[in-house]
Amino acid sequence: MSADLPVVTRFAPSPTGALHIGGARTALFNWLFARGRGGKFLLRIEDTDKSRSTPENRQAILDGLTWLGLDWDGEPISQAERADRHAEVAHQLLAEGKAYKCFSTPEEIDAAREAARAEGRSTLFRSPWRDADPSTHPDAPYAVRIKAPRDGKTTLSDAVQGDVTWSNDQIDDMILLRSDGSPVYMLAVVVDDHDMGVTHIIRGDDHLANAFRQNLIYEAMGWAKPVLAHIPLIFGPDGKKLSKRHGATGAAEYQHMGYPAAGMRNYLARLGWSHGDDEFFTDAQAQEWFGLEGIGKSPARFDFKKLANICGQHIAAGDDAALLHELEGFNAATGNPPFSDAQRDGLSRAMYCLKDRAKTFPELIEKAHFILASRPLEIDEKAAAQLDSVSRGILSELTPQLQSASWDREELEALVAALAEQHDTKLGKLAGPLRAALAGRSVSPSVFDMMLVLGRGETIARLEEATA
Repeated sequence: MSADLPVVTRFAPSPTGALHIGGARTALFNWLFARGRGGKFLLRIEDTDKSRSTPENRQAILDGLTWLGLDWDGEPISQAERADRHAEVAHQLLAEGKAYKCFSTPEEIDAAREAARAEGRSTLFRSPWRDADPSTHPDAPYAVRIKAPRDGKTTLSDAVQGDVTWSNDQIDDMILLRSDGSPVYMLAVVVDDHDMGVTHIIRGDDHLANAFRQNLIYEAMGWAKPVLAHIPLIFGPDGKKLSKRHGATGAAEYQHMGYPAAGMRNYLARLGWSHGDDEFFTDAQAQEWFGLEGIGKSPARFDFKKLANICGQHIAAGDDAALLHELEGFNAATGNPPFSDAQRDGLSRAMYCLKDRAKTFPELIEKAHFILASRPLEIDEKAAAQLDSVSRGILSELTPQLQSASWDREELEALVAALAEQHDTKLGKLAGPLRAALAGRSVSPSVFDMMLVLGRGETIARLEEATA
C-alpha cells in the first residue's frame, strides 16, 4: 500500500449481538489511527448472517459507538446489500481461470475427509474438479472455488505480529460462491475493503489465519494490499479470554454502570497500546501519539481498578457543562427520571465540588444528593446519629448568625470556627452535624461548599428543619 494514499480504516462488526468491549477497542484503535492522520474512519456492518443479524443488534452497535464518541465518516455500509458486487468478482476470477467450478457434494467432501483421517493424511479437501475438462462438467449445482497455490510458502507482513509465514499446503481452495450462488464472508470482506479504499486493516489477531485465505483474492485480482495489524485479544485478570465470568463485556454495560466515555476511551487505548509511561491523556493527545508500533504482541489484561482510576481522573478534569450533559445521558440510558430545571441549575453550580474523587456517575450523583433532594430531607441513620441534642443546640445558634453573614467561604468558615471555639470543640466536630443537616448524609462535599451552592435561604431552612 502506497504511503502517499490518505489513511482509510474501518470497523466491521457483525450485528449478532451488542458491541463487545473488545470490538469497542478495535473500533477505537481504527478511529485513533485515522483521526490522527487526517484520514477516514468507515463503518461496515457485516450482516450476511440473516438468522442472527437483527436491526436491534445493528442499532445497539451504533449506539455503543456513539456513546463512546467514535464518529464514523459517511453512512454505515451494509455488506449484505453488496452481494451482487461480491459475486461479480468471483465470476471474473472464474472467467480468468483463477477459480473453478466444483461439483463435489457435501457428502462427497465429508467422505474424502473421513478417508484422509483414517489414513493419517491432511483433511484439507482437494477438489477433483480443479483441473477437470469443462466438457466433463455435469448439469448440476456447483460452488466456485479459488485456486490456491499447492506448494511453497506465503509470508505476510504484519505491523504488530511481524512477518508471519504459512505453508501453502495448509491453505485450501477456498469457496467464493456457494452452490446457491451466494458469496461467502471471506470474499465479501476483501471486495468491500478494496472498494472502500481501506489502507489499514486493524483487527483482532483471531483473524490472522483468515488473512492468508483473504490474501488469495488480493493476489488473484492483482489488488493493492492494505497494511495488516492484528492486535492481541483482551484477557481477564486471570489471564483467560475476557468473558462474562470476569464481569461486564458489552460497551453498553459500562455506560449503564456510569463510566464516562472519555475515561473508557483513555483506558481502552492503554489496553494493549502504550506511549511511554503515559496513563492519563486526552483524545487530542491519543490521536497525536497513537501508532501501530506502540501495540504490544501479548494479550492485555482488563483491570477494573485501573479503569475506575482513569475514569475518576477524567471526571475530575472534565468540563462542567459537558459532565452535566453526560450525566443527563446516563439518566436517560438507565431509565432514571430527567433532572428538573432547578436540579440542573444546582448541579451546574455544584459541579466544581462534586467531580473530585468520583470515579463513576452514580458516585457523582450520590455526592450531589444535597442538590437533588428536596425538603423535608430524609436523613439516613448514620447522619441522624450526628444530630444529637447537643449538636442541634449548637447549630441553632449558628442560624441567626448566617442571616447577616456575607456569603463567602472565608466568612462562613470563620463563623463556624468561632462557634466551635465558644463550645470548646473543634471545627471538625461541627462538620458532621452540619453535613447531616444540609445533606442528610454522612458523606458529602465540604459543608462550606454545600452552603455556598445551596445559598443563604436554603441553608438556613435546612438548619431550622434539622434543629426543630
